[in-house]
Amino acid sequence: MSSGNLRGNRLSNYSMTIAAFGSLAGCGGGGGGSGGPTPPVVVPAATAPGAPTIGTATAGNGSASIGFTAPASNGGSVITGYTATCTGASTVIGTGAASPVNVGGLTNGTSYSCTVTATNSVGTSGASAAVTVTPSATASGTTSTASVDCPYSGTYTGTFSAAGTLTSNWSWACNTGRRVLSANGLPDHAVGTFPGTGNPNTISVQSVAASMTLAPVRATANVTPGTAAIAYARNGVKFDAGTAGTCPGTATAASQCNLAAGTDAFRIEALGQSTFNFGTDANNAHVQPNGAYHYHGMPEGLLANAGTTATNRKMTLVGWAADGYPVYGRYCYTEAGNANSALKTCTGSYVLDLAPDAGRPATSFVPLGAFTSDWSFAAGAGDLDDCNGRTGVTPEFPGGIYYYMVTDTYPYYGRCLKGTIL
Repeated sequence: MSSGNLRGNRLSNYSMTIAAFGSLAGCGGGGGGSGGPTPPVVVPAATAPGAPTIGTATAGNGSASIGFTAPASNGGSVITGYTATCTGASTVIGTGAASPVNVGGLTNGTSYSCTVTATNSVGTSGASAAVTVTPSATASGTTSTASVDCPYSGTYTGTFSAAGTLTSNWSWACNTGRRVLSANGLPDHAVGTFPGTGNPNTISVQSVAASMTLAPVRATANVTPGTAAIAYARNGVKFDAGTAGTCPGTATAASQCNLAAGTDAFRIEALGQSTFNFGTDANNAHVQPNGAYHYHGMPEGLLANAGTTATNRKMTLVGWAADGYPVYGRYCYTEAGNANSALKTCTGSYVLDLAPDAGRPATSFVPLGAFTSDWSFAAGAGDLDDCNGRTGVTPEFPGGIYYYMVTDTYPYYGRCLKGTIL
Protein backbone atom coordinates (compact mmCIF):
# COMPACT_ATOMS: atom_id res chain seq x y z
CA MET A 1 0.00 0.00 0.00
CA SER A 2 1.31 3.44 -0.74
CA SER A 3 2.89 5.15 2.19
CA GLY A 4 0.44 7.98 2.18
CA ASN A 5 -2.48 9.65 0.50
CA LEU A 6 -1.29 11.67 -2.47
CA ARG A 7 -4.47 13.69 -2.79
CA GLY A 8 -3.33 16.47 -0.53
CA ASN A 9 -3.61 19.92 -2.08
CA ARG A 10 -0.04 20.91 -3.02
CA LEU A 11 -1.21 24.52 -3.48
CA SER A 12 -2.99 24.60 -0.15
CA ASN A 13 -1.20 27.78 1.02
CA TYR A 14 -1.72 29.81 -2.15
CA SER A 15 -4.47 31.50 -4.09
CA MET A 16 -4.09 31.33 -7.87
CA THR A 17 -5.56 33.78 -10.38
CA ILE A 18 -5.69 32.73 -14.03
CA ALA A 19 -6.66 35.34 -16.62
CA ALA A 20 -7.67 34.43 -20.14
CA PHE A 21 -7.12 37.39 -22.48
CA GLY A 22 -9.75 37.10 -25.18
CA SER A 23 -10.08 34.78 -28.13
CA LEU A 24 -7.25 33.92 -30.52
CA ALA A 25 -9.69 33.72 -33.42
CA GLY A 26 -8.99 37.29 -34.55
CA CYS A 27 -5.17 37.10 -34.41
CA GLY A 28 -3.46 38.38 -37.60
CA GLY A 29 -6.70 39.42 -39.26
CA GLY A 30 -9.15 42.18 -38.88
CA GLY A 31 -11.55 40.26 -36.67
CA GLY A 32 -12.15 41.86 -33.33
CA GLY A 33 -12.26 40.33 -29.89
CA SER A 34 -15.35 39.98 -27.84
CA GLY A 35 -14.94 43.11 -25.81
CA GLY A 36 -11.82 42.65 -23.70
CA PRO A 37 -10.20 39.99 -21.53
CA THR A 38 -12.18 37.21 -19.91
CA PRO A 39 -12.67 37.81 -16.16
CA PRO A 40 -10.04 36.02 -14.11
CA VAL A 41 -10.77 32.59 -12.56
CA VAL A 42 -9.92 32.58 -8.89
CA VAL A 43 -8.93 29.29 -7.27
CA PRO A 44 -9.46 29.73 -3.54
CA ALA A 45 -6.72 28.73 -1.16
CA ALA A 46 -7.29 25.82 1.19
CA THR A 47 -8.51 26.61 4.68
CA ALA A 48 -8.80 24.83 7.99
CA PRO A 49 -11.52 22.14 7.99
CA GLY A 50 -14.99 22.54 9.39
CA ALA A 51 -15.77 21.29 12.88
CA PRO A 52 -16.59 17.58 13.39
CA THR A 53 -20.09 16.62 14.51
CA ILE A 54 -20.00 15.17 18.00
CA GLY A 55 -21.40 11.69 18.57
CA THR A 56 -21.45 9.60 21.72
CA ALA A 57 -18.94 9.16 24.53
CA THR A 58 -18.33 5.74 26.09
CA ALA A 59 -16.92 5.70 29.62
CA GLY A 60 -14.00 3.50 30.52
CA ASN A 61 -11.84 2.95 33.60
CA GLY A 62 -9.96 6.25 33.72
CA SER A 63 -10.71 6.81 30.06
CA ALA A 64 -13.38 7.66 27.50
CA SER A 65 -13.98 6.86 23.85
CA ILE A 66 -15.28 9.92 21.98
CA GLY A 67 -17.27 9.27 18.81
CA PHE A 68 -17.89 11.85 16.09
CA THR A 69 -18.59 12.36 12.40
CA ALA A 70 -15.99 13.89 10.07
CA PRO A 71 -16.56 17.53 9.02
CA ALA A 72 -18.70 18.19 5.97
CA SER A 73 -15.76 20.18 4.54
CA ASN A 74 -12.07 19.34 4.83
CA GLY A 75 -11.19 22.88 3.75
CA GLY A 76 -9.65 21.69 0.48
CA SER A 77 -6.88 19.72 2.16
CA VAL A 78 -6.93 16.15 3.51
CA ILE A 79 -7.61 15.89 7.24
CA THR A 80 -4.54 14.48 8.95
CA GLY A 81 -5.93 13.85 12.41
CA TYR A 82 -8.43 14.59 15.16
CA THR A 83 -8.01 15.83 18.75
CA ALA A 84 -10.49 15.13 21.54
CA THR A 85 -10.30 17.51 24.50
CA CYS A 86 -11.99 16.53 27.77
CA THR A 87 -12.28 19.12 30.55
CA GLY A 88 -13.20 18.25 34.13
CA ALA A 89 -10.91 18.24 37.15
CA SER A 90 -8.20 18.88 34.57
CA THR A 91 -7.99 19.09 30.79
CA VAL A 92 -6.84 15.94 29.00
CA ILE A 93 -6.49 15.36 25.28
CA GLY A 94 -6.35 12.35 22.99
CA THR A 95 -5.57 12.13 19.29
CA GLY A 96 -6.45 9.75 16.49
CA ALA A 97 -6.88 9.32 12.75
CA ALA A 98 -10.63 8.66 12.83
CA SER A 99 -13.63 8.24 15.10
CA PRO A 100 -13.62 7.36 17.90
CA VAL A 101 -10.69 8.98 19.70
CA ASN A 102 -9.69 7.43 23.02
CA VAL A 103 -8.77 9.77 25.86
CA GLY A 104 -6.87 8.29 28.81
CA GLY A 105 -5.65 9.70 32.10
CA LEU A 106 -9.11 10.79 33.30
CA THR A 107 -10.21 10.81 36.93
CA ASN A 108 -12.87 8.22 37.76
CA GLY A 109 -16.12 9.65 39.11
CA THR A 110 -15.49 13.07 37.57
CA SER A 111 -17.74 14.44 34.84
CA TYR A 112 -15.90 15.62 31.73
CA SER A 113 -17.09 17.78 28.88
CA CYS A 114 -15.46 16.60 25.64
CA THR A 115 -15.14 18.21 22.22
CA VAL A 116 -13.34 17.24 19.01
CA THR A 117 -11.36 19.27 16.45
CA ALA A 118 -10.01 18.31 13.02
CA THR A 119 -6.62 19.29 11.59
CA ASN A 120 -5.34 19.52 8.01
CA SER A 121 -2.18 20.99 6.48
CA VAL A 122 -3.54 24.52 6.86
CA GLY A 123 -4.76 24.50 10.43
CA THR A 124 -7.25 23.24 13.03
CA SER A 125 -11.02 23.55 12.99
CA GLY A 126 -13.21 25.02 15.62
CA ALA A 127 -14.46 22.67 18.30
CA SER A 128 -17.49 20.45 17.91
CA ALA A 129 -20.40 20.63 20.30
CA ALA A 130 -19.67 19.01 23.65
CA VAL A 131 -20.63 15.61 25.01
CA THR A 132 -20.34 14.64 28.68
CA VAL A 133 -18.93 11.44 30.12
CA THR A 134 -18.01 10.16 33.58
CA PRO A 135 -15.31 7.47 33.70
CA SER A 136 -15.62 4.82 36.39
CA ALA A 137 -13.44 2.18 38.00
CA THR A 138 -16.18 -0.33 37.24
CA ALA A 139 -16.39 0.63 33.56
CA SER A 140 -14.49 -1.55 31.12
CA GLY A 141 -15.32 0.20 27.89
CA THR A 142 -17.79 -2.53 27.07
CA THR A 143 -21.31 -2.35 25.68
CA SER A 144 -23.70 -5.26 26.12
CA THR A 145 -25.39 -6.49 22.94
CA ALA A 146 -27.48 -9.13 24.71
CA SER A 147 -30.76 -7.35 23.96
CA VAL A 148 -30.46 -7.99 20.20
CA ASP A 149 -30.77 -11.28 18.25
CA CYS A 150 -30.90 -13.33 21.44
CA PRO A 151 -32.28 -15.59 20.07
CA TYR A 152 -32.68 -15.25 16.30
CA SER A 153 -33.29 -18.16 13.94
CA GLY A 154 -34.97 -19.09 10.68
CA THR A 155 -35.12 -21.28 7.59
CA TYR A 156 -35.39 -20.64 3.85
CA THR A 157 -36.01 -23.06 1.01
CA GLY A 158 -34.93 -22.07 -2.47
CA THR A 159 -33.13 -23.10 -5.64
CA PHE A 160 -29.37 -22.81 -5.27
CA SER A 161 -28.32 -22.99 -8.91
CA ALA A 162 -26.69 -26.34 -9.85
CA ALA A 163 -27.07 -27.55 -6.26
CA GLY A 164 -30.85 -27.63 -6.75
CA THR A 165 -33.44 -27.03 -4.05
CA LEU A 166 -31.98 -26.74 -0.58
CA THR A 167 -33.07 -25.41 2.78
CA SER A 168 -30.90 -22.97 4.68
CA ASN A 169 -31.08 -22.70 8.44
CA TRP A 170 -29.48 -20.48 11.04
CA SER A 171 -29.77 -20.07 14.78
CA TRP A 172 -28.25 -17.46 17.10
CA ALA A 173 -28.44 -18.17 20.83
CA CYS A 174 -26.99 -16.25 23.75
CA ASN A 175 -25.70 -17.65 27.03
CA THR A 176 -22.90 -17.18 29.59
CA GLY A 177 -21.77 -13.99 27.92
CA ARG A 178 -21.50 -15.48 24.42
CA ARG A 179 -23.42 -15.07 21.16
CA VAL A 180 -23.40 -18.51 19.50
CA LEU A 181 -24.16 -19.23 15.85
CA SER A 182 -25.12 -22.58 14.35
CA ALA A 183 -25.96 -22.61 10.63
CA ASN A 184 -25.52 -24.53 7.40
CA GLY A 185 -23.99 -21.63 5.48
CA LEU A 186 -26.74 -21.24 2.89
CA PRO A 187 -28.22 -17.76 2.42
CA ASP A 188 -31.88 -16.81 2.80
CA HIS A 189 -32.19 -15.32 -0.68
CA ALA A 190 -31.68 -16.16 -4.35
CA VAL A 191 -28.11 -16.59 -5.61
CA GLY A 192 -26.33 -16.36 -8.95
CA THR A 193 -25.23 -19.15 -11.27
CA PHE A 194 -22.69 -21.47 -9.69
CA PRO A 195 -20.67 -22.97 -11.27
CA GLY A 196 -20.39 -20.07 -13.69
CA THR A 197 -17.96 -17.81 -15.49
CA GLY A 198 -15.15 -16.91 -13.13
CA ASN A 199 -16.31 -19.30 -10.41
CA PRO A 200 -16.30 -23.06 -11.09
CA ASN A 201 -17.63 -24.09 -7.69
CA THR A 202 -21.01 -25.53 -6.64
CA ILE A 203 -22.77 -24.32 -3.49
CA SER A 204 -22.99 -26.94 -0.78
CA VAL A 205 -24.24 -27.23 2.78
CA GLN A 206 -21.65 -26.30 5.38
CA SER A 207 -21.30 -26.80 9.11
CA VAL A 208 -21.02 -23.31 10.58
CA ALA A 209 -20.26 -22.87 14.26
CA ALA A 210 -19.07 -19.57 15.66
CA SER A 211 -19.33 -17.47 18.77
CA MET A 212 -18.39 -14.00 19.94
CA THR A 213 -18.67 -12.02 23.13
CA LEU A 214 -21.90 -10.27 24.12
CA ALA A 215 -19.85 -7.48 25.74
CA PRO A 216 -17.39 -6.25 23.08
CA VAL A 217 -14.31 -4.37 24.29
CA ARG A 218 -12.30 -1.88 22.30
CA ALA A 219 -8.74 -3.04 21.66
CA THR A 220 -5.68 -0.83 22.04
CA ALA A 221 -4.70 -1.49 18.41
CA ASN A 222 -6.39 -2.84 15.29
CA VAL A 223 -7.00 -6.59 15.33
CA THR A 224 -6.98 -9.01 12.39
CA PRO A 225 -8.84 -12.29 12.85
CA GLY A 226 -6.31 -14.50 11.06
CA THR A 227 -7.93 -17.45 9.31
CA ALA A 228 -11.26 -17.08 11.13
CA ALA A 229 -14.19 -15.25 9.51
CA ILE A 230 -14.12 -11.54 10.25
CA ALA A 231 -17.93 -11.52 10.59
CA TYR A 232 -21.07 -13.55 9.95
CA ALA A 233 -24.32 -12.31 8.47
CA ARG A 234 -27.50 -12.88 10.43
CA ASN A 235 -28.35 -15.73 8.02
CA GLY A 236 -25.12 -17.56 8.93
CA VAL A 237 -23.16 -16.70 5.75
CA LYS A 238 -19.66 -15.41 6.41
CA PHE A 239 -18.16 -12.09 5.29
CA ASP A 240 -14.80 -12.62 3.61
CA ALA A 241 -13.88 -9.35 1.92
CA GLY A 242 -10.37 -10.17 0.69
CA THR A 243 -9.30 -12.75 -1.86
CA ALA A 244 -6.46 -15.24 -2.18
CA GLY A 245 -5.72 -14.04 -5.71
CA THR A 246 -2.35 -12.39 -6.36
CA CYS A 247 -0.17 -11.17 -9.21
CA PRO A 248 3.62 -10.85 -9.50
CA GLY A 249 4.94 -7.43 -10.42
CA THR A 250 6.07 -8.79 -13.78
CA ALA A 251 2.58 -9.90 -14.85
CA THR A 252 1.40 -8.66 -18.23
CA ALA A 253 -1.57 -11.02 -18.65
CA ALA A 254 -4.24 -12.47 -16.36
CA SER A 255 -2.87 -15.95 -17.01
CA GLN A 256 0.29 -14.97 -15.13
CA CYS A 257 -1.73 -14.29 -11.94
CA ASN A 258 -3.17 -16.84 -9.53
CA LEU A 259 -6.78 -16.14 -8.63
CA ALA A 260 -7.17 -19.16 -6.35
CA ALA A 261 -4.25 -19.25 -3.93
CA GLY A 262 -1.46 -16.90 -4.92
CA THR A 263 1.58 -15.88 -2.91
CA ASP A 264 2.73 -12.95 -5.05
CA ALA A 265 3.14 -9.37 -3.83
CA PHE A 266 0.00 -7.78 -5.27
CA ARG A 267 -3.29 -8.99 -3.83
CA ILE A 268 -6.33 -8.78 -6.11
CA GLU A 269 -9.67 -7.31 -5.06
CA ALA A 270 -12.82 -9.25 -5.94
CA LEU A 271 -14.94 -6.10 -6.40
CA GLY A 272 -14.49 -2.74 -8.08
CA GLN A 273 -12.36 -3.96 -10.97
CA SER A 274 -12.96 -5.63 -14.33
CA THR A 275 -9.57 -7.14 -15.16
CA PHE A 276 -10.16 -10.32 -13.18
CA ASN A 277 -13.45 -12.18 -12.96
CA PHE A 278 -14.19 -13.84 -9.62
CA GLY A 279 -17.74 -14.72 -10.65
CA THR A 280 -19.50 -12.73 -7.92
CA ASP A 281 -23.30 -12.56 -8.11
CA ALA A 282 -25.78 -9.74 -7.48
CA ASN A 283 -25.17 -10.18 -3.72
CA ASN A 284 -21.43 -9.51 -4.18
CA ALA A 285 -20.84 -13.11 -3.19
CA HIS A 286 -19.48 -16.28 -4.71
CA VAL A 287 -18.47 -19.82 -3.76
CA GLN A 288 -15.19 -21.14 -2.39
CA PRO A 289 -13.76 -24.47 -3.63
CA ASN A 290 -15.25 -26.25 -0.60
CA GLY A 291 -18.74 -25.06 -1.58
CA ALA A 292 -19.00 -22.24 0.98
CA TYR A 293 -21.04 -19.28 -0.26
CA HIS A 294 -19.66 -16.02 1.19
CA TYR A 295 -20.04 -12.24 0.85
CA HIS A 296 -17.27 -9.94 -0.41
CA GLY A 297 -19.41 -6.83 -0.18
CA MET A 298 -22.96 -5.55 0.12
CA PRO A 299 -25.38 -8.45 0.84
CA GLU A 300 -28.15 -7.13 -1.38
CA GLY A 301 -30.47 -10.07 -0.64
CA LEU A 302 -30.35 -9.36 3.09
CA LEU A 303 -31.25 -5.71 2.55
CA ALA A 304 -34.09 -6.69 0.21
CA ASN A 305 -35.42 -9.13 2.82
CA ALA A 306 -35.50 -6.26 5.33
CA GLY A 307 -37.36 -4.01 2.88
CA THR A 308 -34.38 -1.67 2.62
CA THR A 309 -34.27 0.17 -0.70
CA ALA A 310 -33.11 3.48 -2.13
CA THR A 311 -36.62 4.85 -1.61
CA ASN A 312 -37.10 3.18 1.77
CA ARG A 313 -33.82 3.71 3.53
CA LYS A 314 -33.22 1.88 6.78
CA MET A 315 -30.18 1.45 8.98
CA THR A 316 -30.23 -2.33 8.64
CA LEU A 317 -28.48 -4.77 10.96
CA VAL A 318 -26.92 -7.42 8.70
CA GLY A 319 -24.56 -9.34 10.99
CA TRP A 320 -22.10 -9.63 13.84
CA ALA A 321 -18.33 -9.22 13.75
CA ALA A 322 -15.87 -11.60 15.37
CA ASP A 323 -15.20 -9.07 18.16
CA GLY A 324 -18.92 -8.89 19.03
CA TYR A 325 -19.77 -5.51 17.49
CA PRO A 326 -22.78 -5.24 15.13
CA VAL A 327 -22.57 -4.85 11.35
CA TYR A 328 -24.90 -2.63 9.30
CA GLY A 329 -25.45 -2.35 5.56
CA ARG A 330 -25.24 0.72 3.31
CA TYR A 331 -27.22 3.37 5.23
CA CYS A 332 -26.18 5.27 8.36
CA TYR A 333 -27.30 8.43 10.10
CA THR A 334 -25.90 11.68 8.70
CA GLU A 335 -25.04 12.66 12.27
CA ALA A 336 -23.59 9.63 14.01
CA GLY A 337 -25.07 10.55 17.37
CA ASN A 338 -28.48 11.72 16.16
CA ALA A 339 -31.13 9.13 15.29
CA ASN A 340 -33.35 11.94 13.99
CA SER A 341 -30.87 12.94 11.33
CA ALA A 342 -31.35 11.82 7.74
CA LEU A 343 -30.10 8.44 6.59
CA LYS A 344 -27.41 8.54 3.94
CA THR A 345 -25.23 6.07 2.05
CA CYS A 346 -22.21 5.52 4.27
CA THR A 347 -18.85 5.67 2.55
CA GLY A 348 -15.44 4.31 3.45
CA SER A 349 -12.47 6.62 3.99
CA TYR A 350 -10.06 5.00 1.56
CA VAL A 351 -8.91 6.87 -1.55
CA LEU A 352 -7.38 5.57 -4.76
CA ASP A 353 -3.67 6.26 -5.05
CA LEU A 354 -2.70 8.70 -7.79
CA ALA A 355 0.31 6.67 -8.88
CA PRO A 356 1.09 2.93 -8.83
CA ASP A 357 3.35 1.38 -6.23
CA ALA A 358 6.91 0.57 -7.23
CA GLY A 359 7.16 -2.79 -8.94
CA ARG A 360 3.43 -3.00 -9.60
CA PRO A 361 2.12 -4.52 -12.86
CA ALA A 362 1.56 -1.79 -15.45
CA THR A 363 -1.70 0.13 -15.16
CA SER A 364 -2.22 -0.49 -18.88
CA PHE A 365 -2.73 -4.14 -17.90
CA VAL A 366 -4.32 -3.69 -14.46
CA PRO A 367 -5.85 -0.23 -13.83
CA LEU A 368 -5.48 1.32 -10.40
CA GLY A 369 -8.04 -0.06 -7.96
CA ALA A 370 -7.63 -3.74 -8.77
CA PHE A 371 -5.09 -4.39 -6.01
CA THR A 372 -5.51 -3.89 -2.28
CA SER A 373 -2.32 -1.84 -2.23
CA ASP A 374 -3.83 0.67 -4.68
CA TRP A 375 -5.88 2.14 -1.83
CA SER A 376 -4.82 4.34 1.10
CA PHE A 377 -6.74 5.36 4.20
CA ALA A 378 -7.41 9.11 4.46
CA ALA A 379 -9.14 10.19 7.68
CA GLY A 380 -12.20 12.25 6.88
CA ALA A 381 -12.41 11.23 3.23
CA GLY A 382 -15.59 9.31 4.08
CA ASP A 383 -17.72 8.49 7.10
CA LEU A 384 -15.79 5.57 8.55
CA ASP A 385 -12.48 4.68 10.17
CA ASP A 386 -9.74 2.42 8.84
CA CYS A 387 -11.71 -0.72 9.83
CA ASN A 388 -14.85 0.62 8.08
CA GLY A 389 -16.63 1.41 11.32
CA ARG A 390 -17.60 4.27 13.59
CA THR A 391 -19.30 5.01 16.92
CA GLY A 392 -22.89 6.24 16.98
CA VAL A 393 -26.51 5.45 17.67
CA THR A 394 -28.39 2.75 15.76
CA PRO A 395 -31.99 1.50 15.85
CA GLU A 396 -30.91 -1.47 18.00
CA PHE A 397 -28.53 0.58 20.18
CA PRO A 398 -30.10 4.02 20.78
CA GLY A 399 -27.54 4.75 23.48
CA GLY A 400 -24.69 4.39 20.99
CA ILE A 401 -22.19 1.67 20.15
CA TYR A 402 -19.23 1.08 17.89
CA TYR A 403 -20.38 -0.66 14.69
CA TYR A 404 -19.08 -1.72 11.29
CA MET A 405 -20.57 -0.88 7.90
CA VAL A 406 -20.73 -2.77 4.64
CA THR A 407 -20.24 -0.12 1.95
CA ASP A 408 -20.56 0.23 -1.80
CA THR A 409 -17.05 1.68 -1.90
CA TYR A 410 -13.68 0.23 -0.98
CA PRO A 411 -13.00 -1.56 1.34
CA TYR A 412 -16.63 -2.85 1.00
CA TYR A 413 -16.13 -4.66 4.30
CA GLY A 414 -13.31 -3.72 6.69
CA ARG A 415 -10.18 -5.84 6.81
CA CYS A 416 -9.54 -5.27 10.53
CA LEU A 417 -11.41 -5.09 13.83
CA LYS A 418 -11.46 -2.43 16.51
CA GLY A 419 -12.43 -4.83 19.29
CA THR A 420 -10.60 -7.62 21.05
CA ILE A 421 -11.56 -11.12 19.91
CA LEU A 422 -12.65 -12.74 23.17
